[in-house]
Amino acid sequence: MASRQSAAVREMYVRWAQELTDPDLDPQQRVENGEHWADITREPRGVDYSETDEPGRPAMWITPKSAAPDRVILGLHGGGFVGGSLYTHRKLFGHLAKAVGAKALLVHYRLNPEYHHPAPLHDAVSTYRWLLEQGYAAEHIALSGDSSGGGLCVTAVLRARELDLPLPAALLLMSPWVDMELTSETLEANREKDPYFRREFIQPLVDLHLSDGYSPKDPLVNPLYADLAGFPPMFVQAGADETGLGDAQRLAEHAKAAGVDVRLDVFPEQQHTFQMAAGYAPEADDALARFASWARPRLGL
Repeated sequence: MASRQSAAVREMYVRWAQELTDPDLDPQQRVENGEHWADITREPRGVDYSETDEPGRPAMWITPKSAAPDRVILGLHGGGFVGGSLYTHRKLFGHLAKAVGAKALLVHYRLNPEYHHPAPLHDAVSTYRWLLEQGYAAEHIALSGDSSGGGLCVTAVLRARELDLPLPAALLLMSPWVDMELTSETLEANREKDPYFRREFIQPLVDLHLSDGYSPKDPLVNPLYADLAGFPPMFVQAGADETGLGDAQRLAEHAKAAGVDVRLDVFPEQQHTFQMAAGYAPEADDALARFASWARPRLGL
């Protein structure tokens, strides 16, 4: 049975779904309400935060007191390519970095509606390249993201491979959104369990993100069409009740078929990106602990 604390994630999504149908809610207020995403994440102890624009985009160094100085998690926040920020996700990546024993660099990539694909992809790859230029070894870097940020981690590695950059040590993916065609069966099968991430909400995000004429079958948009042979090890997590479960399952299956070292953990009765309740819900803390025990040896820790 799901914990009482984990219900906070679903309650948040219920509120967001109600806002979508409120004709009197000002759009700017909706954006500001989204910044309260972080309210369900508890503040991790012993973690320092420092903002920087050195990578060429607004970013934040997240440094646990016990972090290895030469191991880095590059964090890409979720938000459907229209939302999310350094501030909505700093605590989540603080918990993850602390569990792993590494630093994290959380980057705020360009968002819709001002910027469309491939702007977020370019920002993710340029930040990864910047880390390499600073002397961080690729085998000491992991990429991690939730939802759209999780999918962006995968396409960033694809693009890095095209550019002949050394690939990172591992990918830590939370409810990755990868299918821009919206064909996963769980979109309908889990519709009544998932109060927010439904087709009528997600399709406009796809249309906006691809509004410069890109195909939803482009491998750098939809990695289910990509050749993943030679990819770094990948750990995918998803909630059993989310409509995006099929994306996580299909990505893991696609990676496994390509010979990738991949692990998929599905958490019973959990919602999309339930890890956001880190420090509060035991399921979220368990998920991050699993990430850490899996990632540490792959980062040489």
